[in-house]
Amino acid sequence: MQAHPIESKAAGAHPRRLFAYNAGFWRAPRLRRILQLAGYDLTLGLPSKGDAVAVWGRSPYAKRGETIAAWRAANLIRVEDTFLRSIRPGRAGDAPLGLFIDPFGVHFDASQPSLLEHILATEDLNDSHLLMRASLGIVRLKALHLSKYNIHDPSLPCPTPGYVLVVDQTKGDASLKGCGADVFDQMLAAAKREHPGKRIVVKSHPETNLSLRGGHFAAYPDYTLLTTPVSPWMLLAGAAAVYTVSSQLGFEAILAGHRPRVFGTPFYAGWGASDDACSIPRRTRNLTPEQLFAAAMILAPTWYDPCRDRLCSFEEAVDQLEAEARTYREDRAGHIALGMRLWKRGRLQAVFGRHTALRFADSPEKAVALAATANAGLLVWAGAEPAGLTAPTPIRRVEDGFLRSRGLGAELIPPLSLVADDLGIYYDPSRESRLERIITSPAPPGAELRARALVERVIRDRLCKYNLSGTALPTLPVGHRILVPGQVEDDASIRLGAGQVRSNLALVKAARKANLDAILIYKPHPDVEAGLRPGLIDPKALVPLVDYIANKTDPIALLDQVQEVWTMTSLLGFEALIRGKKVTCLGTPFYAGWGLTNDLGPVPQRRLLQPDGTARSHTSLDLLVHATLISYPRYFDPVSRLPCPPEVVLDRLRNGAIPRPSLANRLLAKTQGKLASHAALWR
Repeated sequence: MQAHPIESKAAGAHPRRLFAYNAGFWRAPRLRRILQLAGYDLTLGLPSKGDAVAVWGRSPYAKRGETIAAWRAANLIRVEDTFLRSIRPGRAGDAPLGLFIDPFGVHFDASQPSLLEHILATEDLNDSHLLMRASLGIVRLKALHLSKYNIHDPSLPCPTPGYVLVVDQTKGDASLKGCGADVFDQMLAAAKREHPGKRIVVKSHPETNLSLRGGHFAAYPDYTLLTTPVSPWMLLAGAAAVYTVSSQLGFEAILAGHRPRVFGTPFYAGWGASDDACSIPRRTRNLTPEQLFAAAMILAPTWYDPCRDRLCSFEEAVDQLEAEARTYREDRAGHIALGMRLWKRGRLQAVFGRHTALRFADSPEKAVALAATANAGLLVWAGAEPAGLTAPTPIRRVEDGFLRSRGLGAELIPPLSLVADDLGIYYDPSRESRLERIITSPAPPGAELRARALVERVIRDRLCKYNLSGTALPTLPVGHRILVPGQVEDDASIRLGAGQVRSNLALVKAARKANLDAILIYKPHPDVEAGLRPGLIDPKALVPLVDYIANKTDPIALLDQVQEVWTMTSLLGFEALIRGKKVTCLGTPFYAGWGLTNDLGPVPQRRLLQPDGTARSHTSLDLLVHATLISYPRYFDPVSRLPCPPEVVLDRLRNGAIPRPSLANRLLAKTQGKLASHAALWR
């Protein structure tokens, strides 16, 4: 998504050379890179007139830079974290997703205007496109449970609703300067006085909970000190009133529909959205929550995309933080991986072992025992799940995602996307999968718009699951062309999801019988063509049935030339759907049964009916795409080695910026081809 024009105007002109005298600037590569991309050349030495000096907010070390800037008649730039920062606080080692690069002041110090205050006071914040982005941004952060730090767990229960929420902060925080030593006592007394008899819940700061910095409140009988990492959005949803000095939670309270009592002078005070104990006379505008959000989250920050190493929009920063937060929430307790082949382990470790290293086990008994002892989850490759496997902790079935790689998994090319399903697995219609649950659940905010943009890129860049180059397509006969994609006949999707038609030859025969006059094109599966998996049809059996055999042909080129696809359960049916082709399913792939395909195979009743027995309304293609390509898989960027959104993987698949498999994997792939008839040795 492109940045709104106002965003580039907000930063203003700035000098190129930037001098810093705080070691933190030199120890933090991400910080230096964001400044460089923003147009600053971080330099050692003494500035000249017109150069700039960078200081970190109002830190104790800022005085040194302020003194030098005044002495050398240089500009002063104050740098601070944005309101969406990282998973853990910076003191715990996490790099920021963005910065405030402020030539005026710093947002938490109301003694002088800041860049953010300047935008709030002077910019036109009535632009309809900007406010639409702000509205969507607010509901999206709520739905994703994203905040400045994201070590909270949305599954943890909050106190029973109806409490008065009092927000603690860390001692010595720069935003508390000038508030008075007893301001927190005053705030608590006011909360008790103004809400007699109400329960008081004091929320401690994440850095206090991590023992990084002290807070102002200790456990006491007349209030509840909440130290568990609950979602701030869920906490605000249950609050009857909110009291804060200058915490970001006060800003989020405004976004959640509260009018917080504010005892300090944070950036969000003085604009008519809060009940302020301190006045700020120069703030005279009355602003809506959407306008506050537009300035604080869209216009003032400089956002950074760590995967593509470039500045980005607010929305792209949210996409990245969403991917990182999901990884943290699902993996922080660790996993025991059961029966994973050696060649897969490096990528599995990179994807699922970022926060707690995976431990691999070769027997179900050992895996279950380790999971129980460590209170860790259990990962098992979906097609190799032992019958009757049970564990005291969640079991997630792992499979390749739908935008996988440039090259075949059977040739040991590591995947860029994986799914980890805690209910079933997408290709098994005999039980509900997490993908199916996502499809039947309310769509997240902005889902259709994001899915539509993703599909446009997939079609434009001619991307699919494996992205193999193919032979040139000859001129095909004129007529109604139907593509019949072959599959791996021992694949789990055939074993579990096929109907009466369960072989490639039977599929071709069924398609011909129903379409006597059509031009039938048969495409063998790439793994079968490579001699790595079973499913080969004798060409003599095919010749009377089809008009063309598309050996080693680009599937996207084929889809461009056909009007229809007949399949058992092939992913090519989904890739045809998103390109506007008619799809007939003789089995039950994940995309069947939602009103988008011609279903000749068995469809589970749960896809057709609501839990109350009424007919389920058809799913839109956009929502199916969002569930399949955005919500369900996990994506891994092989360049930055970070969790990433699918849009980053599209860039990698398009541009080829994918590290090649190791020599060992390539040699193993060659050996595997010679032993294809003994696939159990390597699969």
